[in-house]
Amino acid sequence: MGSRMVVNGFEDGTFRPAQDMTRAEFAEIMVRGLGLKPQEGKAPFKDIQENDWYNASILTAFEFGLISGFEDGTFRPQDKITREQAMQIIARAMQISGLKGKLQATDADVLIVPFADAENVSAWAKNGVVDILNAEIVTGRSGKMLAPKANVTRAEIAVMIRNLLSKSDLI
Repeated sequence: MGSRMVVNGFEDGTFRPAQDMTRAEFAEIMVRGLGLKPQEGKAPFKDIQENDWYNASILTAFEFGLISGFEDGTFRPQDKITREQAMQIIARAMQISGLKGKLQATDADVLIVPFADAENVSAWAKNGVVDILNAEIVTGRSGKMLAPKANVTRAEIAVMIRNLLSKSDLI
């Protein structure tokens, strides 16, 4: 993902794979990974300014239906992104990449119930989690844990994006 300029490192030459990712960083990676043309204007969230480095990526991700904000009109770009939030966004990206249309219908319970923490997946995220499990983009943490409320790491995002692009025949 680094050689394709989807995921970048830091100025000191490190990648920091175990570091949690922010919502703004994730939006940037999704836009680059899908090859979406950055939109111009201001993102429609009250906590984002037009001169913020992530404004164009968040606006683009919003315009393409990848992201939505919170009920209070914010996006919270500096908050860490949880695994279920990331999985929901990747599930939406599956529509753009054409992968969703290639999947066979599968019983949601067959896919999600084997995970010991399946009941911790929020109702709003369940369909997205099921879609990316069905597409084998995510296989869980330590085999049988989804860890939906845990923050997602930079390494996990790199793998998820690679799997999305590969399964979508984009790489």
